[in-house]
Amino acid sequence: MSRPSLAAPAPDFDLPATGESDRISLSELSGRIVVLYFYPRDATPGCTTESQDFRDAYADFLAADAVVLGVSQDSLASHETFKDKHSMPFELLSDGDGTVCTAYGVLVEKNMYGKTFTGIERSTFVIGTDGALAAEWRKVKVPGHVAEVLQTVRELA
Repeated sequence: MSRPSLAAPAPDFDLPATGESDRISLSELSGRIVVLYFYPRDATPGCTTESQDFRDAYADFLAADAVVLGVSQDSLASHETFKDKHSMPFELLSDGDGTVCTAYGVLVEKNMYGKTFTGIERSTFVIGTDGALAAEWRKVKVPGHVAEVLQTVRELA
């Protein structure tokens, strides 16, 4: 599995998004710090907690001129429901075919209840104003994660 390297240009993306704009691409965010967090599924316990943590720290990310985007393979309809239910002020991106997940190396083989499947490994990437990958977290444990990401973003700002 290919993974982007730190300090290398982050893989570009152009994905369907919740909110006013139909799509969001990395290239249109040039010059901004981008926090891209990949999560397995809308409305599951860990993903909900992680998204709520990003929501609760959103003003701090904005103060550092950072854009926060959540990505999963769920549909836009699922994303809209999830976003509305938890009052998320940032957009969620739908990577239905897994192209962007693959580019970032977050699709992994998982095993649940004896069944093997491919799914998203909870991961977060910070992309600097120069478009290069500035930081990454893989196999994320939710408690304390958003605070760590925010600290990194503040150091870049």
